[in-house]
Amino acid sequence: MSEVEKTEIEMTEVENTEVESTEVENTEVEETEVAKVEDTKEEEAPVVLETMEDALDSVIEIKIGDTVKGDVLAFDDNQVRVAIKESGGLEGVIPRNELSESSFEELSDIVSIGDEVELVVLKPIKDKENGNYLLSKKRVEAKKVWAELKEKADKGETIEAPVKDVVKGGLVVDAGVRGFVPASMVEDHFVEDFSPYKGQTLEFKIVEIDDMDNRLILSHKEIARAEREAKRAEILSNLEVDSIVEGKVARLTNFGAFIDLGGVDGLVHISRISHQHINKPSDALTIGDTVQVKVLSVDEEKGRISLSIKDTLPGPWDNIEEKASEGTVLKGTVKRLTDFGAFVEVFPGVEGLVHVSQIAHEHVASPADKLEEGQEIDVKVLSTDAENQRLSLSIKALLERPAQPGREEQAFTEGRAARPARSNNQRPRRNSGQARRQNNSNTKTTYSDSNDTGFTIGDVFGDLLDGFKPEGE
Repeated sequence: MSEVEKTEIEMTEVENTEVESTEVENTEVEETEVAKVEDTKEEEAPVVLETMEDALDSVIEIKIGDTVKGDVLAFDDNQVRVAIKESGGLEGVIPRNELSESSFEELSDIVSIGDEVELVVLKPIKDKENGNYLLSKKRVEAKKVWAELKEKADKGETIEAPVKDVVKGGLVVDAGVRGFVPASMVEDHFVEDFSPYKGQTLEFKIVEIDDMDNRLILSHKEIARAEREAKRAEILSNLEVDSIVEGKVARLTNFGAFIDLGGVDGLVHISRISHQHINKPSDALTIGDTVQVKVLSVDEEKGRISLSIKDTLPGPWDNIEEKASEGTVLKGTVKRLTDFGAFVEVFPGVEGLVHVSQIAHEHVASPADKLEEGQEIDVKVLSTDAENQRLSLSIKALLERPAQPGREEQAFTEGRAARPARSNNQRPRRNSGQARRQNNSNTKTTYSDSNDTGFTIGDVFGDLLDGFKPEGE
């Protein structure tokens, strides 16, 4: 065999060997791939099985009281239709009255189609055409609200809520759930009419909470007291003595009027209400009146404010010298009678004194003999003292003086009044007609006592004795 043939045979054998090797390799690859496919099938089989089991398990069992989620599908006759999630295609409806605690006009004001909402199951529905379950969105919200309220109550926190209605016993409040404020817990003082509170948003303290009984009792009293005390402290610190401020008459008592200065009350004593004398505060003031007051004193420690109304009014003694100058005749009213005279009011708050000696020309033992309280009279101003607020008045100066007695009678009267009494042994003795005749002679005898009075018998009797003739002549 030639060398060329041997070489060809060897090359052929090599090629056959490579082909066989390639076939073996291909066979091994196919076997490996088949094994992998079989392994994959073995692994995939349980996965598909677990997914089906999960799908079956994902269909929740719905019971009354459960909380579920649903998607809003449509609005039907005052109710909202929803698809309950993870329920296997079950549906439910939300009646209008179970949609929200808040007031609304349209269902779409609360939810929109496609919204996911949290709901509580109320009961199953026998009529499947209207859904499988009756649901409530409002009660889910209420649960959350009760939980929040309980947390705030535990922490001692307050809440803010609007007053929805005024009832006989107090106020109804919307705190997410219905709350009630007893009348005694609205303010720290008596309130006669609660109607102005409707619509107001107030701060409340939680007094009692019980979600099982839907019971929520609130109080504004403590809040109001704290606010009032803070405001009082602020006002007291800003008030200045002798300043003029504005306020409203809040209360009237027998001893004065309480003025609201914007959160704190000050007292105007009855003597400080008017320059005129008043019997009771209601004679000059009415509750609700707006008045100007002068601050007399402030006691921050005791929280007391003393005020005056009359100090803001024109004084009755202002320009008194012009209104009641000396010689002016005025009309007045007798206000008081004393032993020494009568006080007469000639202007509101201005009284003058008529001394007892100025009541009449004749002697007056007591002013009550001539005058009475409440009597209207005319008086003449004798003098004016504006600084000391005194007026001296006279009634007598306006009365006609009575007729004067004759000279002899006047002299006799004055002599009798001026002459002191004589003892018996000082009297002249008249024992006979001769003595009487002697007294009638041209020579007039003068009698006097040891104390010279300046008056003589002749001065007293004068010519009256000249025409006197004793008996027997």
